[in-house]
Amino acid sequence: MPPRDGFREDAVMALQSGRTLSALRVSLSAGQGHNPHGMIDKEKLTDFLNEALADTDCFLTDLTVSADNDIVVEIDSDGSIDIDFCSALSRRIEEAFPREPEDYTLEVGSAGLTAPFKVRRQWEKNLGNDIELLTRDGKKIYGRLARLTGDAAVLETEQKVRREGMKRPVIERLELEIPFSDVRRASYDLKF
Repeated sequence: MPPRDGFREDAVMALQSGRTLSALRVSLSAGQGHNPHGMIDKEKLTDFLNEALADTDCFLTDLTVSADNDIVVEIDSDGSIDIDFCSALSRRIEEAFPREPEDYTLEVGSAGLTAPFKVRRQWEKNLGNDIELLTRDGKKIYGRLARLTGDAAVLETEQKVRREGMKRPVIERLELEIPFSDVRRASYDLKF
């Protein structure tokens, strides 16, 4: 079956050439949402994306707009994201933010399985999963994301503890509550 458009063709060529993709990416050159300084209005684009994704299981995790109008849209999903969804979202963005008067490049992609959590909904979708967390003071913690509070994540983890009167340490299950403000990076802990 031939590719339906240039975006799909680029993805097929990338896959056929043996390049691995850690996250789906759809790029296009293209330009509603301009500001007088010649850049795409990030706030208007954010509002548009949140509205466009509202009736799906997808959500915006990150949006960058450079001074050169290089736009990178990163989305995540409670389920999965395929390249067709990224292509369709790219086309919707192009329709809402036409190329004229400003040209731009646009990249729409998925956050990827092991991408760092950037929004609370990524934490929520990983409840019950093993995660890797790096604290601001450099401590790595591995554990199961048990629950979330208003301002913290609670991880179930195992630690070796030396009890009084015992020669060898024993492994105990502990719950650690780590404030989000103390988290430098957190992501799904992919195990093979």
